[in-house]
Amino acid sequence: MIPADATRPAFGRVNRQLRLDTLVRLRWLAIAGQSLAVAGVHFGLGYPLPFGWCFTAIAVSSWLNIALRIRFPLNHRLQPGAATALLAFDIVQLSVLLYLTGGLQNPFSILLLAPVMISATALPPQRTLVLGGLAIALATLVSVTHWPLPWAGPDRPVLPLHYQLGSWVALVLGLGFTGIYAWRVAKEARDLSDALAATELVLAREQHLSQLDGLAAAAAHELGTPLATIALVSKELSRLAPPDGEMAEDIALLREQVERCRGILGKLTSLQDDEAGPLHQLSLRLLIEEAAGPQRPFGVPFEIAMIGEAPEPVCRRNPGMIYGLGNIVDNAVDFARTAVTITAEWNEDHVMLTIADDGPGFPPDVLMRAGDPYLTHGAGENRAGGGLGLGLFIAKTLLERGGAVIEFSNRAEPASGACVRMTWMRAAFEADLPRAGASQAEPAIPHGVGS
Repeated sequence: MIPADATRPAFGRVNRQLRLDTLVRLRWLAIAGQSLAVAGVHFGLGYPLPFGWCFTAIAVSSWLNIALRIRFPLNHRLQPGAATALLAFDIVQLSVLLYLTGGLQNPFSILLLAPVMISATALPPQRTLVLGGLAIALATLVSVTHWPLPWAGPDRPVLPLHYQLGSWVALVLGLGFTGIYAWRVAKEARDLSDALAATELVLAREQHLSQLDGLAAAAAHELGTPLATIALVSKELSRLAPPDGEMAEDIALLREQVERCRGILGKLTSLQDDEAGPLHQLSLRLLIEEAAGPQRPFGVPFEIAMIGEAPEPVCRRNPGMIYGLGNIVDNAVDFARTAVTITAEWNEDHVMLTIADDGPGFPPDVLMRAGDPYLTHGAGENRAGGGLGLGLFIAKTLLERGGAVIEFSNRAEPASGACVRMTWMRAAFEADLPRAGASQAEPAIPHGVGS
């Protein structure tokens, strides 16, 4: 029951684009390091190297940085194509310096990894593959043809061919490993950000609806008095007007519409009352139905068992609880073979909800860490791409905030499948319910006026 890497929303996609200022600052850092290295080797160590050509290559990077600063604002975000082009320039510029200073024999050749790692963390994988291929191609080129390695004295070292080949292989493997690792870490961070953003969006929408409900009740309260006044005036007019006159029908229609308005406002006001269960409080059965309802169209039948004596537990509508339960049910549906079983049990002290499927169950290594983020199930499951375990992680977090204790297990043999059990103290489950009679303390529409 580990969630999959399903279609993700585009939360924060714009913000993930590389800022131009970031690349410019990194390039200035590279320029400073290259300048110090070239000057230190040439003047400090006394090694002969093509100083003018090297500083020409460094100057080109400086001119590019200055041009970018002039042309674009600091907060400009680069499209993937533009970012790829700038990182490709960095690879080419560094390759030129390596060509002038001994090729892969130069110990600074390891810096070819840097642009590829930056791409892996912020650009699509296709762009990273292009940059990685470019880096490997140029590394191969400078390993075959390059200017001699700068060295002091007449006895210039000659590195064996096998050593040079090993350096090339090490660089290629480093490009592959660091690129894949950086991409994976960045992808997990993006997935977690998307999941949390989606959760916050759901909860924000529910909160907005709750606020609208409060505003509706307040409006009903404020409109009660003028509406009652209209009802009183219309009643007086109906007494004064001739029963057979033209105004009698109009006054009757007015009184009818006033009563209709009072009925509508009464319904709005009742949303805050204990009798307004469908909106503000849910029985345990309704909570299960609301959480499992979106999964019914997928063809996996649900078996719901309610075990306990009356009265059935009732809880305050909690978007976080509904979202968390729905996520667990979603995962159970994904891995179930024939059915999903939801068992609700309660007594005077506890409320327990068990969601089980008849699928393969949790592998032992996954069971020990179920509910942790970044937990993958492996490649053998029926969902392509695996998943990060973010669904269970978020569900567990939201449910524990509501006072639940969550246990992950596998069903006892001979049955198979995963089982998630949530237990609440009944007092915590039924917390924050409206007090009986609280809403009647101040009626929205005064009674006895105009009746």
